Amino acid sequence: MLKAWTREVLGKFVRAELQDYRFIVVSNREPFQHRRTGGRIECIQPASGMASALDPVMSASGGLWVAHGSGNADKQTVDEYDHVAVPPDSPRYTLRRVWLTEEEEAGYYGGLSNQGLWPLCHVAFTRPVFDPEHWSMYRRVNQRFAEAILEEAGTEPTFVFIQDYHFGLLPRMLRDARSNLVIAQFWHIPWPNREVFSAFPWREELLDGMLGNDLLGFHLPHHCHNFLETVDSSIEARVDRAGSEIFRGGRATTVGPYPIGIDFDEHVEIANSDEVTREMQRWRESLSLEGKLLGIGIDRCDYTKGIPERLRFLDRLLHQHPEYRNKLVFAQIAVPSRSRLQPYKQIEQEIDSLAAQINLRWGTANWRPVILMKQHFNMAAMTALHRLAQFCVVTSLHDGMNLVSKEFVASRVDNDGVLILSQFAGAARELNEALIINPFAVDEGAAAYHCALQMSAEERRRRMTKMRSAVEYNNVYRWAGRFLSDLARVEFPRTTDETATGVTSFRAPLKRQALGMAV
Repeated sequence: MLKAWTREVLGKFVRAELQDYRFIVVSNREPFQHRRTGGRIECIQPASGMASALDPVMSASGGLWVAHGSGNADKQTVDEYDHVAVPPDSPRYTLRRVWLTEEEEAGYYGGLSNQGLWPLCHVAFTRPVFDPEHWSMYRRVNQRFAEAILEEAGTEPTFVFIQDYHFGLLPRMLRDARSNLVIAQFWHIPWPNREVFSAFPWREELLDGMLGNDLLGFHLPHHCHNFLETVDSSIEARVDRAGSEIFRGGRATTVGPYPIGIDFDEHVEIANSDEVTREMQRWRESLSLEGKLLGIGIDRCDYTKGIPERLRFLDRLLHQHPEYRNKLVFAQIAVPSRSRLQPYKQIEQEIDSLAAQINLRWGTANWRPVILMKQHFNMAAMTALHRLAQFCVVTSLHDGMNLVSKEFVASRVDNDGVLILSQFAGAARELNEALIINPFAVDEGAAAYHCALQMSAEERRRRMTKMRSAVEYNNVYRWAGRFLSDLARVEFPRTTDETATGVTSFRAPLKRQALGMAV
């Protein structure tokens, strides 16, 4: 009988398959950060679905995680090799921190990554910024990370698993420097079609960088198709679309879809906790929910998330259906993000203005239709909000996956509530029992709000039960397990010393273990 992927099964797989090999994860964001607050240093774990997925891999392998050290006490907590053992209370793997100057961080992260690649890959009609200085800094930081990884890998056979769009040049840098590496990358955001990508001034160098990977993953088959077409039309390479492989420079890169999930069991446990019960009562009081209906949105304040669109849906609903005036409360959490960049300042101002206009137009002395909260809340508080809501709305203008939608579904241990989901979010392919909408269509969005509020309890239960089954099955450990299973099939080159004679020799692919896992 096939078993589902769980944290334990993933750990067992890693111990069985990767025990003789070094395992290095690379990301911009670190899984643990040290901050000095009130005269003392504390270690925090930033919220991250990626970190949740990779933590059991790192714990089982005793691997190394290379990331940007961004905490204000990070330098005070590493050893002479910039290492720190994590988690601090029960160390299971090593974090290697890479230090960046403010200029490097601004050019590589705030510049090329988030003003260039982010808007280029998300079709949200925000013009990308292609600054040569940003590209130069992106290249420099990718090289900085390459040096750190090569130093850590040494001459041992090593798996390197690179995360996201911050490191498009890194795979080629590693490939050209060392032959004893198997290199994989997961691109967490969409990949645009070839016409859109052709606007990128350094497209040949970026694509060549990404083709240093042995395995390259995206969320959806559509993104894989776009990447294959982009390569075919942009650089010299042989593209095998049937086999989803690209051949360049005598090596192959396999491209595949790996839709990411969440830790379903953890969300269920939190949703059933006493802490969430207490938080639900706090929300009832702070939002004045007695006798009211509740709709929610939870996002970073980002122009790709469609927050203004969902506020316009509410305005339209209150115009068309007066019966919801003084009855419906819409609570929007919009956590500030990348606030120094102009497009993010503009979207925050637009959200503020819309919320104020709607409250002025429809509000009364005792009721505000929009409650806007521009701050971060912990998991228990957000789960409590999930559990109280009649509906949750996700109006992404373009999204690789969108985990907010899955978190809402996992939190609904009562099998109630309605998810309203953009057709442009990757999650819409899995959660097809949601009310799927075009976020650019105001009347369609308002109608979805009305449908959610009028839907029978039986229909809500039917839809939510199916969505919960999908989220439970396609969890974050299945994502990591499927990716690592395919990575483990890659033929492992021997070390540079062994191939110095000019004879190309490869280690056999890792043997599959009879773990009985569903893939």
